[in-house]
Amino acid sequence: MEFLDLPPLVSARGTVRLPGSKSISNRVLLLSALADGVTEVRDLLASDDTHVMLEALKQLGVGIRHEADGVLRVTGVGGFFPVKTGDIFLGNAGTAVRSLTAALAMAGGQYKVSGVPRMHERPIGDLVDGLRQLGADITYLGNDGFPPLQLKPAQIRPGGVVKVRGDVSSQFLTGLLMALPLTGVETTVEVVGELISKPYIEITLATMARFGVTVAREGWQRFVVPAGSRYRSPGTIYVEGDASSASYFLALGAIGGGPVRVEGVGRDSIQGDVRFAEALAQMGAVIEMGDNWIEAKAPAGGLRGITLDCNHIPDAAMTLATTALFAAGPTILTNIASWRVKETDRIAAMAKELRKLGAEVEEGADMIRVTPVKTLKSPPEGIDTYDDHRVAMCFSLAAFGTALRINDPKCVAKTFPDYFDRLATVTEAVPVIAIDGPSASGKGTVAARVAAALGWHYLDSGALYRLTALAAKRAGVAWDDEPRVAAVAAKLDVEFAGESILLAGEEVGEAIRTEDMGTGASKVAALPAVREALLFRQRLFRRAPGLVGDGRDMGSVVFPDARTKVFLTASVEIRAERRYKQLIAKGIAATMAPILQDLRERDERDSQRSVAPLRQSADAELLETSALTIDEAVAKVLGWAKAKAE
Repeated sequence: MEFLDLPPLVSARGTVRLPGSKSISNRVLLLSALADGVTEVRDLLASDDTHVMLEALKQLGVGIRHEADGVLRVTGVGGFFPVKTGDIFLGNAGTAVRSLTAALAMAGGQYKVSGVPRMHERPIGDLVDGLRQLGADITYLGNDGFPPLQLKPAQIRPGGVVKVRGDVSSQFLTGLLMALPLTGVETTVEVVGELISKPYIEITLATMARFGVTVAREGWQRFVVPAGSRYRSPGTIYVEGDASSASYFLALGAIGGGPVRVEGVGRDSIQGDVRFAEALAQMGAVIEMGDNWIEAKAPAGGLRGITLDCNHIPDAAMTLATTALFAAGPTILTNIASWRVKETDRIAAMAKELRKLGAEVEEGADMIRVTPVKTLKSPPEGIDTYDDHRVAMCFSLAAFGTALRINDPKCVAKTFPDYFDRLATVTEAVPVIAIDGPSASGKGTVAARVAAALGWHYLDSGALYRLTALAAKRAGVAWDDEPRVAAVAAKLDVEFAGESILLAGEEVGEAIRTEDMGTGASKVAALPAVREALLFRQRLFRRAPGLVGDGRDMGSVVFPDARTKVFLTASVEIRAERRYKQLIAKGIAATMAPILQDLRERDERDSQRSVAPLRQSADAELLETSALTIDEAVAKVLGWAKAKAE
């Protein structure tokens, strides 16, 4: 499984230009395709969901041309798709499946509509029932009420009233409304029960109006599409920035100090999720807003928990569940039943992953209650994302409390492919000084003194490999038995307490410093599975105010984003002499020749291993200590660190 390790964050500040709204993008694409004329679409979201919609429209015969600067030219078909048969695959894109199914049901052709397995678990029965009331011919090819579907030409019934449930997904009503102008007759849609996610219907109505179709409505219960309605191109249309995506960055500002500004949405937005800013303000965040931007800062007294009916911000409300980790008191989010039928059961997923972090969570059919803890946990198995882009992005906020592993991070491609890159541009991670070098070069002594001088934490990565070697030996596992040594490393029961090093509760500081354990550490460190097992454990040492780590791959693999990287070395003869003196000082008999030979063998083994070989990275400062005292070496590193921080 792919994963992304997020460093612990200490602050957030900056500006982000948002990608286009997914909801608006797919509505604009479909209406551009159905309209008379050519539409120039600007700022369209480039994502998995829009990709499947574009491919489906091309398959149906719609003329689509990509031009410079991301502009898309769509030649509309005037309500009639040229291609009358086809198997239309729409992945896990709910906005595409629901809206395009409705349009195809009115298109006079024979089509099969399908998606990924999860899409075949997402209900569509209420939309199908509504379309059948119009005269659509739709057959379920699997389980009743769910895709895949077979569509055949409809027998339109003029002047009808269509009833559709509103309490499962607003996408059913959206699909119906967008398809009704294709019938040519006046049709009234009546919503049965409470309509959830009302802001998304506002987006639908506003987008239809941009394409020349005005829907009359009575509150949220009756919608009338006039006879003779026909989509016409507006010429050029701009897609707003995604307000749901804005929520993550606004929350970053509220948690991490800020200000963080998002551009592309503001007080003039047609998206209901811009009201996420109001929810943050209720939690205490300082919010400012312009026509096309919103900005969030942390409050002086910290965030506070709230109780909120989230019907008006169904997607953005998920971000409040992780923001709640940094608020005083519990946060209760209600009226979120629609989470259950999204890319995954989002209430269950959020509850499970929040509990991994240590939060106390209560979930109900349409609510979630999150009570934060003082110190977040870092689950070694990582945060699972359930192939759900919003779960992945929501949990990135937890990095303000701890280093965090996000499993399957590429699922964000559904709506925000470069999300984690953008996250890095507006956040500051706990700083790291990475000191790498060969055995006996003095890097451990220098690193420990640099950490003490700065008041930072210290990681002796070599100790972890020595501990692994010791634990493997005690378990009777050969150092070259990669799977079993990796299993030992993964379950290493180790504790660093000041000068003390405990393995399974036993003091082993002296035991791991023998020449035998040094050799064992070098051997097990050459095993890829062992290095993988210890990677996240090493990253957990990164805590505020900073970390100094020494090893063989601190700057190249473990902390590639380290602010200061140093490659500390000395001639093999000098290193052998230092090791000899250390052993004699401890009362251990030693001779130079075998020490020199052992160091040469370790250098060869460390530099030639297939994974994370010992070598100076291009961005590391070279520190040759053969002629330097420890104080001089420490001063050099501190000087470089100060320069990097300025």
